[in-house]
Amino acid sequence: MINRTSPESSALEVFTKTEIEILDKLRSSGATLRNKTVKDYVIELARIGGYLARGKDPPPGNTVMWRGLSRLTDIHLGFELGRENYG
Repeated sequence: MINRTSPESSALEVFTKTEIEILDKLRSSGATLRNKTVKDYVIELARIGGYLARGKDPPPGNTVMWRGLSRLTDIHLGFELGRENYG
């Protein structure tokens, strides 16, 4: 909902620093986002849920966002376990 009301707000209002770090590492282009807005990271979350983000595509729906959040949660758990065990 924050993405709909104020998409240009800081991503830190919605995502944790670790989630932002993970989404940055998963970016297909490999480049870090400059502005780090909610809108940018919601699109990245939707992409890991299967959203293609083409120019004329409608905004991502609930199912795609749920899939993305589910995958991010799994990746986050693995990230934390790896950090705990290796460093």
